[in-house]
Amino acid sequence: MIKFVRTLSINQKLLLILLFSGFTSLLFAGVFLVMLEISEFQRNTRDDLSALAEIVGNRSTAALMFDDRNLANENLAVLLNLPEVQTACLYNSQGAVFAQLLKNTTAESSCPLALKDENTRFEGIHLVVVKPIVMDTDELGTVYIHADLSMVYWRKIQFIGIIFLVLLGVSILTFFLSTPLLKLISSPIKKLLITVKNISDTKDYSLRAVKVNNDEVGVLVDAFNGLIGIVGTQNQALTRAKDRYLALYDDNPTMVFNLADDGQIFSVNCTGAKQLDLTVEELQSCSLFDFIYSDDSLMLQDLVERCLNKPSRVHKQEFRMACQKGRLIWVRATARFSENENQQKSLLLVCEDITEARLLNEKIAYQASHDSLTGLANRSQFDSYIKQAVALAHTDNSEHALCYLDLDQFKVINDTCGHLAGDELLRQLGDLLRKHIRQNDFVARLGGDEFGVLMYNCSLNQAILACEKLRDMVRDFHFAWEDRSFTVGVSIGISAVNDSSGNAVNLLKEADAACYAAKDKGRNRVHVFRPDDEELAMRQGEMQWVEKIKQGLDKNRFCLYGQPIVPLNGNNEEGLHFETLVRYCDDRSHIIPPGAFLPAAERYNLASAMDRWVISNLLQWIAEKPGFLNNLSLCSINLSGLSMSDESMLAFISEQFSRWEVPTDKICFEITETAAIANLSYATKFINQLREQGCFFSLDDFGSGLSSFAYLKNLPVDFLKIDGLFVKDILDDKVDLAMVKSINEVGHVMNKKTIAEFVENEQIFNLLNVLGVDYAQGYGIGKPVPLDDLKLIKPFIGTVE
Repeated sequence: MIKFVRTLSINQKLLLILLFSGFTSLLFAGVFLVMLEISEFQRNTRDDLSALAEIVGNRSTAALMFDDRNLANENLAVLLNLPEVQTACLYNSQGAVFAQLLKNTTAESSCPLALKDENTRFEGIHLVVVKPIVMDTDELGTVYIHADLSMVYWRKIQFIGIIFLVLLGVSILTFFLSTPLLKLISSPIKKLLITVKNISDTKDYSLRAVKVNNDEVGVLVDAFNGLIGIVGTQNQALTRAKDRYLALYDDNPTMVFNLADDGQIFSVNCTGAKQLDLTVEELQSCSLFDFIYSDDSLMLQDLVERCLNKPSRVHKQEFRMACQKGRLIWVRATARFSENENQQKSLLLVCEDITEARLLNEKIAYQASHDSLTGLANRSQFDSYIKQAVALAHTDNSEHALCYLDLDQFKVINDTCGHLAGDELLRQLGDLLRKHIRQNDFVARLGGDEFGVLMYNCSLNQAILACEKLRDMVRDFHFAWEDRSFTVGVSIGISAVNDSSGNAVNLLKEADAACYAAKDKGRNRVHVFRPDDEELAMRQGEMQWVEKIKQGLDKNRFCLYGQPIVPLNGNNEEGLHFETLVRYCDDRSHIIPPGAFLPAAERYNLASAMDRWVISNLLQWIAEKPGFLNNLSLCSINLSGLSMSDESMLAFISEQFSRWEVPTDKICFEITETAAIANLSYATKFINQLREQGCFFSLDDFGSGLSSFAYLKNLPVDFLKIDGLFVKDILDDKVDLAMVKSINEVGHVMNKKTIAEFVENEQIFNLLNVLGVDYAQGYGIGKPVPLDDLKLIKPFIGTVE
């Protein structure tokens, strides 16, 4: 019943309430009315009959006292007018029937024989009235009346029925009159319901309910409209948030998966589906493992296990995914387990497509480990392979060979045909080397025209034979460029890699030194490094000096010395004249002579940097030495052949003169005859530009060259330093004497002053004076000393004046 009522509309429920309340009221009113009427009827009837019985009793007092039955019957006859009275009896004091009135002769209408326990009472629709007759406290008798009230009851019921029908009619009339009033309540609610339904169907939160009355329903309508306004605002915010979420989710450039711990896909965004060449619907309920490259499945499994073991942390992994169309993409996955409000766990996986970055990294890694010109491995990659070979040799006592190849005459092709030709030659030779080494061997380009070959499981003798074959292959190779054909050679150095080998750096140095030894011995040959090889030991010593020289330049570990040069004619008025020399001060403050490091500086192109250091520091020392310039006649500075060919050296020297404000006529630059002849035209230009600024030039070690005199007239120098090899034996060797004499005479003819080196004693000094040489320098005059200890040197006592 309640379920049925719940399905009714508001109007029907209101009508039902009205009906139920009316019926219930009518029912209760009727029952109450019946009960009230009956109760009132019974009370009145009982009171009336009791009063009538009392009257009859009072009248029958005399009859009882005088035993007058006729009088008693007459008194009872009064009751004949009452239709409901069926029996009336008058008892005497002994309880015997004295008189009686019977309307019928049935047993129920007869007088009771005894009234001992009788009293006034109702028996259903019958009323029994028992009324004692008392006079002066004496009971004379009793009046007994029996009444049948059925007809009276029926008339009362008819009366109540009429009243009930009247009430029912009034209720019905009230119901119909109340129906329009119910609509005042139901109609606004119905309109509100229609508005709610429209809003629910259309999701248009701008709709509003119409307020009809200012009652509680009106308040409800106002509250509803206000709530709908709030809902509309929140819906707009929610819509915007949803749009942002959808943009973040579906339009996110990364792939977003929601997975079960077994890899089943609960949901995926549009980007993820598009990357895998499927739709979102096709991917749902699939396993992500179906789209993982077979070799990388364990990576995803490991990622899931790490997320399960540490759900609070974010985990990352890179792997490949196989798309539907056969494409492979690299992704960087970021994952962690999440839990929703229902405590259901799922794996949130965000995958970023890093295919391009991965390919770029692989390309960069390839470029970082390979030579861009030849496609061979580069020096860095070669170093790592050497380290692996050393570790392998130490592990299993295997033997390998490290080969260092340096092309001969490559510079000829570069200078003749240009760098394009040189690059093409290197490419072709790189391919040639790659094809002619064993399958397990490793070849790399180490830089410039240098290559390296690492021969695995190869004895030293086998390596020598293999390198000889490579040398012959390179020698027989003909390089064609623009209708021209060239041949090149190769010098190869070999270093053994075994269980006693050092680190990769030392091995490469050994092979490099062996390669240089091969070049020094005539090029186009193979040389093996051996620990007892003195030539290689010297070469390695030079290589060790390279780093020391660089540190010396950076940390000013070089120091300047000076060796005096004196005039042979004993004229001390010229002032101090000396040659600037350089020394190296090691970590223990030991002074190292130049013979230990200058060959390395020359060989490894550090001489020019050393010349710059000497020039800068010497000019600074002179500028900061008060009064030194007053006593200075001339200061000589040695320049290497590399400085002569350095195009920026002239600008550097000029800048240093300007910076320290040292007069240029106080400086004389010494160049070797060999360096000057090597590039005569540039040397001449270099000399002339500095001489124009006021500097002097001296040609060092003159006479050591094969064609010294032929070149002399083309070199605008101011001094000739006669090679000490001729001077030191001038007392005993007539040829040396003749050479010194001729050099001096030719120099004077060309207006050049001469300086004799290696003047070690007074006899040589005096003989040089006789020959007319202008200046002398050597240990016999003065040994090199720090610049601060320089002073004017007095000629030998007994010098020829």
